[in-house]
Amino acid sequence: MSLVELGRFETRVEADLARLLLESYGISSILFDADVHNYIGVGSIMPVRLMALDEDRLDALAILTAGDPPH
Repeated sequence: MSLVELGRFETRVEADLARLLLESYGISSILFDADVHNYIGVGSIMPVRLMALDEDRLDALAILTAGDPPH
């Protein structure tokens, strides 16, 4: 079980919204670099990364791009 990056966000709020969307579909995810991002305060230098299990990658990406998991 390894983690994969699903996306990079310039703000923690955007990253949290994506994480919460995945959670609403039962997909667990975690934010990387959120604390460093808050310290630096500039998303282009240190974006917040959304990570999930590799086994959830396809469903998660489908949800993030279309709002629905594949059927």
